[in-house]
Amino acid sequence: MGTSEREMAWIADHYARMNTTDINARACVTGKPLSAGGIHGRVEATGRGVEFALQEFFRHPDDVSRAGLSGGLEGKRVIVQGLGNVGYHAAKFLTEEDGARVIAIIERDGALLSDEGLEVDVVRDWLARHGGVSGCPQGTYVEDGAAVMEEECDILIPAALEGVINRDNAARIKAPLIIEAANGPITAAADEILRQKGVIIIPDLYANAGGVTVSYFEWVKNLSHIRFGRMSRRADEAHAMLLVSELERLSSDRNLGWELSPDFMRRYLRGADELELVRSGLDDTMREAYQAMREVWHGREGVTDLRLAAYIVAIERVARSYRAKGL
Repeated sequence: MGTSEREMAWIADHYARMNTTDINARACVTGKPLSAGGIHGRVEATGRGVEFALQEFFRHPDDVSRAGLSGGLEGKRVIVQGLGNVGYHAAKFLTEEDGARVIAIIERDGALLSDEGLEVDVVRDWLARHGGVSGCPQGTYVEDGAAVMEEECDILIPAALEGVINRDNAARIKAPLIIEAANGPITAAADEILRQKGVIIIPDLYANAGGVTVSYFEWVKNLSHIRFGRMSRRADEAHAMLLVSELERLSSDRNLGWELSPDFMRRYLRGADELELVRSGLDDTMREAYQAMREVWHGREGVTDLRLAAYIVAIERVARSYRAKGL
């Protein structure tokens, strides 16, 4: 908390100065700026992972039904607690790409509330300039921000501090679905209260893993000394061009009278760049991880929630590794 690409660049630079013969010095730390060996998509990664986690959850109607919800993310009312890097990107992507409606944003000095939905970028810009949400022209300002977490909504995203949902307020939380974008935002006592109420909690060890996942991609990039897509992007474009050229030739030779739209050709012919590959890898990771948890959640007796399922999946993977070594 409180660190950025700048501090990561300091660490990498200092390590390289101390280890001048280490050709992999840049891999000593992740979250670096692009100019210092970073990777596209790292800044947004944790928030993007939250979005991908919710997308995967809503691909399973049985799970959505358990939360007392229906349909997809379109139109879902979202409350975000903490508009830092994680909360901002999660809110931005959910509104712009999934059609969700952020009806409340909670910050250190209070909260903004609007049933019609808040413009996330406007609130973020105001927060950056003024250090709080008080006076922001978006929505209605509420001084007691903590109380806004108890408002009616479909999805609650605690994205800042530990323990914001605790024994004292858990019983008043109305959200049927909570995704832990922060580390440990729900205390153990609150977790039990919420589960007894039937609230579905997507746990932090999975939900906010987007950052460490893309950090792994950055580490791999640093060790391989080449950016993602460098070897394949133009080859993919050339391969796609073969297909487009053949389709256009057939249309011309047989007087079919149709042609591919310029926008389709532009998008189809363009090979994936590093950002697209990073997002694809993160999406795949979040999907597979949720499906592994879900299998245990639905298929094993006594597993009543996703947090327990996540722990079982993780521990079993460690156990398999030890058994494979005969330990």
